[in-house]
Amino acid sequence: MMMHSFSPRSPAVLAALGAAVLFGLSTPIAKALLHGGSPVLLAGLLYLGSGVGLGLVRLLRDRGWRAPAMPGSEWLWLLLAVGFGGVLGPVALLLGLTRTSASAASLLLNLEAVLTAVLAWVVFRENADRRIVAGMALIVLGAVALALPGVADSASFDAGGALVAAACLCWALDNNFTRKVSATDALFVAGFKGLSAGVVNVGMALWLGAEWPQAPFVGLAMVVGFLGYGVSLVLFVLALRGLGTARTGAYFSTAPFIGAAVAVLGFGEHPSWMFWAAALLMAAGVWLHLTERHEHPHTHESMTHTHRHVHDAHHQHAHDFPWDGREPHTHEHTHAPLTHSHPHYPDIHHRHRHT
Repeated sequence: MMMHSFSPRSPAVLAALGAAVLFGLSTPIAKALLHGGSPVLLAGLLYLGSGVGLGLVRLLRDRGWRAPAMPGSEWLWLLLAVGFGGVLGPVALLLGLTRTSASAASLLLNLEAVLTAVLAWVVFRENADRRIVAGMALIVLGAVALALPGVADSASFDAGGALVAAACLCWALDNNFTRKVSATDALFVAGFKGLSAGVVNVGMALWLGAEWPQAPFVGLAMVVGFLGYGVSLVLFVLALRGLGTARTGAYFSTAPFIGAAVAVLGFGEHPSWMFWAAALLMAAGVWLHLTERHEHPHTHESMTHTHRHVHDAHHQHAHDFPWDGREPHTHEHTHAPLTHSHPHYPDIHHRHRHT
């Protein structure tokens, strides 16, 4: 029987860390782009850059428009993800950034991983063992330390922190909703979210009276959005497919450390010692998540779905069409019942109950 190794070099882990790097870099840059302008308009431009950029990439990849192979039942989950993650979340974050420092906001964004994992565990019944819970507890302690008086640079940090926390809740819901469609083409999922959220937020900002900025600002915001929101989200969806929601959120929680480092080193912010204590607590929590090993005998029930795959231990099926032997490839396929044991995460093939 083929065994599986989920080392830190696993493609899904690398995708999650890549998403974290790109999004982490975007937070302090978004802070710098605000300059007293409309947070709603900036959120719209960031997501518009994501949607337009990924749409062009998809057109080039497919050599024209191709309808997504997504079941009708999954559209509701995608629309909910757009509403919470693409519209409400970015607006809350950018409003929060106007009231607190970029370094404090970047670390506070670690709450997204905790809220994502709690929702995945309690609401969506994804497995979370003691190591995952301990890691979440350390991240929460770090967020509490970050919120103590004197840690942030802004006197109105409480209001800003509450808005950043609200953004984390929106994105935690978004992550769990997106998990439901993670087997679908990641470029389409991320591009659709970006374009929909961008149009809504830009339209809302203009309706509220925001002035349209100059072309260089629009271009820079859209480039930041394409990389920090678009490409990052594509990688995040790929990680959801391979790791599940809670574990992907844990790897992605390295993003705030990257954002905080950029804010401190690149923008001259000077956080207090409590800031660094919070960073250490959060780093310890992330380490617990990254070093988890999950293995036990488990049974795969019969299921039919479509995604990019190779013929590994989980994909031993015949083809009802001419196949040239190339892998990976994409087509609808059925999994026969299978019982075995190997290290695994709650990916799209391991969403089973634990006794």
